[in-house]
Amino acid sequence: MIPFLDLKNVNQQYREQLIEACARVIDSGWYIGGKELEKFELNFAKFCGTKYAIGVANGLDALILTLRAWKELGKLKAGDEVIVPSNTYIASILAISANQLKPVLIEPDPDTFNLDPTKIEAAITNKTKVILPVHLYGQLAAMPEIMQIADQYDLLVLEDSAQSHGAEVKGRKAGNWGHASGFSFYPGKNLGALGDAGAITTNDLELANMLRALRNYGSHEKYKNLVQGVNSRLDEIQAAILDIKLKFLDQETLHRRKIAALYLESINNSLIQLPKTQINALDDKQHVWHLFVIRTEHREALQKHLTEHGIQTLIHYPIPPHKQQAYEELNNSSFPISEKIHSEVLSLPMGPTLSLTDAQFIIDVCNGFKLS
Repeated sequence: MIPFLDLKNVNQQYREQLIEACARVIDSGWYIGGKELEKFELNFAKFCGTKYAIGVANGLDALILTLRAWKELGKLKAGDEVIVPSNTYIASILAISANQLKPVLIEPDPDTFNLDPTKIEAAITNKTKVILPVHLYGQLAAMPEIMQIADQYDLLVLEDSAQSHGAEVKGRKAGNWGHASGFSFYPGKNLGALGDAGAITTNDLELANMLRALRNYGSHEKYKNLVQGVNSRLDEIQAAILDIKLKFLDQETLHRRKIAALYLESINNSLIQLPKTQINALDDKQHVWHLFVIRTEHREALQKHLTEHGIQTLIHYPIPPHKQQAYEELNNSSFPISEKIHSEVLSLPMGPTLSLTDAQFIIDVCNGFKLS
């Protein structure tokens, strides 16, 4: 079986360095809020091109706490509206409702799967305060256009960069376009921890300081709590692991681009719709290929065909947020582009240890798919 993503092999590449990092933390006797976290935050901020990175427990907390911090700073209040793509993973929506804010869903661009900037202005009301673009599957959203709209209407921009570590356009990376950005380091991400982990990037010192307090019980200084915070901290071992893996992220991204280029050049089955990029898979830095997502009107049959040939695939995601039971109030909404995307998408194996030989086998099996 060719696995969708072989995490064991991904981490095996750096096994000795990871063990050494963990041993260093164990031997230090300092496990929360120490030098490893400080080092990783500095290095990740440098990688993204931002002034600050604030480690938190996971990617969802990164989004929730950023919106919460803006509320504490008086930039948002309950009932304000946040524009967000309707085909995103539910976490983007959960972060909004967790802050008593209202998600305003907008259809994506069907070619890129990302927020369609041409639809944003029509959704803006006097309650709109934030745009939350999601860099879905690893491709940076149309950030120059989105930032232009945000500037025109004086809106905050929170990037959901959970799937886009290192993606860039016009020399600026994911996490350095909006006023803040939330990252996930879930093990399966392009930069993955060995457990849950996340971070927020920003160039705003006031926001960074508020976030540092919020993640630590609302405390700027030990035993002094200025706001009602939470416990959402990136621990020393995960920070040390991430700092090791960050060094290899660019070379892993290059391999992902090679696999994507091979898929795009060689899959030529009329029953399969390939993802679209701005230039080409090898040269287009806007895409880091967290996922390689194809579309087909015959998903069940294609997935069965691939499984029978020993190829594992996944569906990201089968149900759009507005059709989830958790958001019953949105269930009667109609987002036909999103609904069609969610009914057709299928993710092929993609990762830094997937061999070109296995990728070619996957291509051959895809090209051999036909309706009986």
